[in-house]
Amino acid sequence: MADPHCPFSADPLPAGSRIACRIEYDGSRYSGWQSQPHLAVSTVQEVLEQGLAAVATRPVRVQCAGRTDAGVHGFAQVVHFDAPVARSPKAWVLGVNANMPADVRVHWAVGVPADFHARFSALARRYRYVIANTPVRPALLGGQISWQRRSLDEEVMHVAGQYLLGEKDFSAFRAASCQSSGPMRNVHSLRVTRTGDLVVVDIKANAFLHHMVRNIVGSLMAVGTGRQKPEWIERLLAGRDRTVAAETAPAAGLYLVEVEYPALYKLPAIPRGPLLLD
Repeated sequence: MADPHCPFSADPLPAGSRIACRIEYDGSRYSGWQSQPHLAVSTVQEVLEQGLAAVATRPVRVQCAGRTDAGVHGFAQVVHFDAPVARSPKAWVLGVNANMPADVRVHWAVGVPADFHARFSALARRYRYVIANTPVRPALLGGQISWQRRSLDEEVMHVAGQYLLGEKDFSAFRAASCQSSGPMRNVHSLRVTRTGDLVVVDIKANAFLHHMVRNIVGSLMAVGTGRQKPEWIERLLAGRDRTVAAETAPAAGLYLVEVEYPALYKLPAIPRGPLLLD
């Protein structure tokens, strides 16, 4: 008998089915998303694939929507894999979670068409960066939020952020180690808001360069503390020189909160919440 309190189907999906999943994780103790040989600290991908393999009883490889760095968190990372065996969505969620640490969770698993790709089918990604703007570093939420002791003017930061909208060359905010073939990206929206002592930078784009969000946030904080004027952001873009921009913001405050796909894939909606997504 089906469990009325379980939202996941117990009907098996055939072997060979392409499965998409939403993954949530606390990146604090991981060396980023991507599996890498010879690392002393495990990655989120390794942990997830071990959990999937425990359910499938054979290796499973996943593709993700966005490779997050060490210390960066995922609220709505999306992955896909081709199921080597017939298993139900319930098994791909509850069974996999039972075989992973509590800081990595699968929230749903659905069958998708064979042409779905977690990375290449995505229309946009959305990141949110959370800053505790307090004189003293908070004792709680270590590794979950960033911290800036100098007072931030979130309204000025928001004004500065509007210079980044549209399709532009983001070389000034690109890490030296970035392996992308080009620096052009299209920023769809950028908002800076405050809720109490928390300043939040919310940015959505078609895709992001390596460290692009953290480099943007670092420069926006330079504006917010009064070190630079909002127009400085426009000059940084035009100059295309990473060495002139501000320092990279820490990884701790960054979350991948949403990946947008065409409606035809019918993926479950991402839940709304006051901190991560509204």
